[in-house]
Amino acid sequence: MLEVARGALSKMATRLDAPVQYAFRLGDEQIAVNPMIGKTVRLEFLGAIHCSHCGRKTKSSYSQGYCYPCMQKLAQCDLCIMSPERCHYDAGTCRDPAWGEQFCMTDHVVYLANSSGIKVGITRATQIPTRWIDQGATQALPIMRVATRQQSGFVEDLLRSQVADKTNWRALLKGDAAPVDLLHVREQIFDACAGGITELQQRFGLQAVQPLVDQSVVEIRYPIEGYPAKITSFNLDKNPVAEGTLLGIKGQYLMFDTGVINIRKYTAYQIAASCAA
Repeated sequence: MLEVARGALSKMATRLDAPVQYAFRLGDEQIAVNPMIGKTVRLEFLGAIHCSHCGRKTKSSYSQGYCYPCMQKLAQCDLCIMSPERCHYDAGTCRDPAWGEQFCMTDHVVYLANSSGIKVGITRATQIPTRWIDQGATQALPIMRVATRQQSGFVEDLLRSQVADKTNWRALLKGDAAPVDLLHVREQIFDACAGGITELQQRFGLQAVQPLVDQSVVEIRYPIEGYPAKITSFNLDKNPVAEGTLLGIKGQYLMFDTGVINIRKYTAYQIAASCAA
């Protein structure tokens, strides 16, 4: 085995291509992962976790890469990140108003995606198509553009009455979901939620909540030679080594013949990555 890099792990860098191109991010290094498919790959947790914000050593990672004090004080770790409709920026209680202005008070897109089935999701406009790739979507379609993250939360809350907002990660790693006519689904959702959309437009303004009717479906293909026979997750906190023949990559998951690992879960872990020569 040849060690290719070591350092603090971050979620894999991605580039939309046919198939998606992936790279490990370990500290300041990026290492292409696609060429490792079909080879034996080893990830070893070196026993240290350093907060991705302040750098202090922490026994546990909170909110994907932070120490407990940072998780308690940073705006990006607040409850409203998971529940955007609970945004309290206008109340003057945002943990970091400057951060909120940069990341929350900016255009967001509400989209449909087909990963383990149809789902509705939200992301900053600048995060397309990264967000779709990270979720393992094989099809995606932007359906609305809104002016703030909070508004995207209200729209998502409305649309989830018609379509799920969760991904079944086990189903995701068993194979591609059957293709869906997302354009038709979009029209069905718009019809069913017309009244609620109008109410949000009246509340926030027509320019703030805009249905998108001229977008095309994006098809996404992942670098996969095969799917694991059984979905078993590696847990680096219990066993510091994840190793096996790399079968493919989907979302932020590496799929080995011996199990799967969600790279994003181990953000800020000190990792040594090795690959058979």
